[in-house]
Amino acid sequence: MGGPRAMPVRRTLPQRQRSLIGAWCFADHYGPDDVAQTGGMDVAPHPHTGLQTVSWLFTGEIEHRDSLGMHATVRPGEVNLMTGGRGICHSEVSTAETTILHGVQLWVALPDVARDAPRNFEHYVPPQVDLDGGRARVFLGSLAGSTSPVHTFTPLLGAELVLEPRAEVRLDVDPTFEHGVLVDAGAIGVEGLELARADLGYVGTGASDLTLVNRTDEPAHVVLLGGEPFGEEIVMWWNFVGRSHEEIEQFRAEWEAESDRFGAVHGYEGTVQRLPAPPLPNARIKPRQNPPSA
Repeated sequence: MGGPRAMPVRRTLPQRQRSLIGAWCFADHYGPDDVAQTGGMDVAPHPHTGLQTVSWLFTGEIEHRDSLGMHATVRPGEVNLMTGGRGICHSEVSTAETTILHGVQLWVALPDVARDAPRNFEHYVPPQVDLDGGRARVFLGSLAGSTSPVHTFTPLLGAELVLEPRAEVRLDVDPTFEHGVLVDAGAIGVEGLELARADLGYVGTGASDLTLVNRTDEPAHVVLLGGEPFGEEIVMWWNFVGRSHEEIEQFRAEWEAESDRFGAVHGYEGTVQRLPAPPLPNARIKPRQNPPSA
C-alpha cells in the first residue's frame, strides 16, 4: 500500500468466514514496517461513502488531509475518526520522521438511517487504564470503566490491550455485542480459541465477560473490536459501502467525474493527485453477509 516499493498489509476483515463484527466491516493490519525498505505509506486522495474510518497506530505517524479541510497527524495512542457518509475523500502519508510504521486501519459501516451523514472528523487521546494483568486504551465505546466520547452511529467497542507475560485478563463486556480479537503480537487464548500473531478470533453474542490469556513470556498486544450485530445487508467495493450494485456504479462514476459528492483534498504533494477508480467487475457485486450460524 503506497510507497515506491509498496508496504505489505494483512487484510483480516472481511474474510471468507466473516464479513462483519458488529458494524466493523474492514480491518487492515500492517507493520512493523521499515519505511526505509518499503517507502512507507503514500496513498493519494481517494473516496469513501457510507462508512467511518478509524485510524489507530502503534508506532510511526501519518499525515491526514481530507475534503472537509482537516489536516491532522495520526499518532500512536490517538484515534482519528473520519465520517464519510454521503461522500468524502482523503490522503494518507507517513511522515518524514517515521522510521517504523505499525498499526491498524479500520472501517465502520453506517446504518441506513445515517449512511448519508455529513463529513466529520474527530480526534481523541484515550487514557491508559490499568487492568489486573495488563492495560488498555479504549478508543471507541466503553470498557473497564473508560468511555470514549467519539461518536458512532451504532453501539461499538474498540480498544488496544497489552497483556503482561503469562497473564490472564478478564473483561466485563456487553452480552449483546459480538467481539473480535486481533492479535498484533504474542499468542492469545480466548474462549477456547488459540490465536497466533495476525489472527482474528471471533466470539459471538451472549458472553458477559471475556477472558484473554497470554501464552508467552513476553507482553502480548491485541486490538479488541465489538458491536451489536449489524442487521443490514451492505455492498462493499473498493472504498465504497453501499446497498446495491447500482449505487456502487453511481459512486464510481461520480468519483471519476470529480463531482461535488466527494469534494477535493488540498495540500497533498504526491505524484498522482487522485487515485483513479479501478474497473468494475464483470458481474454484479453481491451483498456481504455473515454465516447463518453466527
